[in-house]
Amino acid sequence: MRSETTTITSPQDGLPLFVRSWQPDGEAKGVVQMAHGMAEHSGRYERFAQALTDAGYAAWMHDHRGHGETSTEQEDRGYYADDHGWDTVVEDMHTVTRAIAEAHPGLPLFFFGHSMGSLLGRDYITRYGQDLVGAVLSGTAANPGLLGKVGQGLASVEARLRGRRHTSKLMDAMTFGAYNKPFKAEGEFGWLSRDRAEVRKYIDDPRCGEVFTSGFFADLLGGVNRLQGLAARVPHDLPLLVISGEQDPVGGKDGAGVRAAAEAFRAGGVEDVTLELFPGARHELLNETNRDEVTDLVIGWLDDHLPTKGE
Repeated sequence: MRSETTTITSPQDGLPLFVRSWQPDGEAKGVVQMAHGMAEHSGRYERFAQALTDAGYAAWMHDHRGHGETSTEQEDRGYYADDHGWDTVVEDMHTVTRAIAEAHPGLPLFFFGHSMGSLLGRDYITRYGQDLVGAVLSGTAANPGLLGKVGQGLASVEARLRGRRHTSKLMDAMTFGAYNKPFKAEGEFGWLSRDRAEVRKYIDDPRCGEVFTSGFFADLLGGVNRLQGLAARVPHDLPLLVISGEQDPVGGKDGAGVRAAAEAFRAGGVEDVTLELFPGARHELLNETNRDEVTDLVIGWLDDHLPTKGE
């Protein structure tokens, strides 16, 4: 595997987006564009990238604005943008897609999004799904319903009163704090994985687990609240793989919210939707005790949906 880092300038506002890419030693048969979750960064996906390249895929991932090496100044951490933050981040993803197309002309492109990356991805595939041959959504969220609207309202009010860059302990408690309640005996981030060594890596990483801003939460929840009406806009011929741990609190009790999300895609007309729930697993499937099983399933699905030459 060969790995590189670079920056790609966002045409929206000139922000340099930090990008990692991993290439197989031989010729790539396809490319996987990945989108990471909230309060983490692309460097955490090295192990998965190794598996992808071993299977013959190139992999690309950028640090979203407000995260990782894209936003190194403290005032920019946990913050999307002054205006239209959600849309700005979705369009950043397409900026990276264009760079991938230039670097790998003609190669089939898959999308893989985890957590926040899966939520952004659910919007992204309604806009640019025609550029993809398949999409994988990992650790996606249930429909927040009234709670999502209340949360967006609270974050928006807090942003107006205290500033959009205000570090919101209130919203952090409503999200991460609520997710961790069933696992409180295991520490602050027990909800992420049963593998305590992986959770410790997250805790020890200075680019993970930060408390985000009021503006970020207003943007994120505003985007999530819009997702419920978008499933019918996904290209009907775009294959989808939806994966989650059954004990992932983001996906609802026993995966009920993830099941509902998959069913919404089917009801919206998507012809090929595969749902896989892993018993006992929590939020970060790629860092779970059964991560090899998850990785093998994802790569098998990619291989099964790789177009044959001439298609």
